[in-house]
Amino acid sequence: MAAMFHADNRALQDRFGSRALADRLVETRRRGAFTAEDAAFIAACPFFFLATADAEGRPDCSFKGGDPGFVRVLAPDLLAFPDYDGNGMFKSLGNIRANPNVGLLFMSFSPGANPARLRVNGTAEVSAEDDPMLRDFPGGQLLVRVRPLHIFPNCPRYIPDAATGALSPYTPRPGSVPPEPEWKSRAALRDVVPPRRA
Repeated sequence: MAAMFHADNRALQDRFGSRALADRLVETRRRGAFTAEDAAFIAACPFFFLATADAEGRPDCSFKGGDPGFVRVLAPDLLAFPDYDGNGMFKSLGNIRANPNVGLLFMSFSPGANPARLRVNGTAEVSAEDDPMLRDFPGGQLLVRVRPLHIFPNCPRYIPDAATGALSPYTPRPGSVPPEPEWKSRAALRDVVPPRRA
């Protein structure tokens, strides 16, 4: 299992007193294989955000959309999605061919969804054009398979409610103190949550 944190992550965690919290979140939330709940959440998402980087580490972030179910968890250690016709630049897929490290962010903008954000970091590969699995993904010109290294839901508190247009009540604003999110008071975490900074 690849480490979740490098020296610069750790330096900032130490500066803000959150190293113990970061470690606890990894212990209690991070996993290396998809659960049935992960698969259902991903299947319900009509879009996700894909982060890639080229061989020199220059990043790119892309929106990927389709009908719910266009991204599929095929096994506990495998996810696949089609590449649809786009602008022809092939930034994401070209980057994957040069550097297989990827990050995927799935989100639900509905306040009742659980989880509302799911992050998947792993390695990806681009299929050949004659991949027989492409038949199962109508409209796909290529297929991307992702092997997860780190899967973790994370705090949805800053996500606006797309249905109502309401902004997150957790966003800091002049003259008010936002509420603490519920997860910070959970028994498994509250002893390692650092004090709120002024």
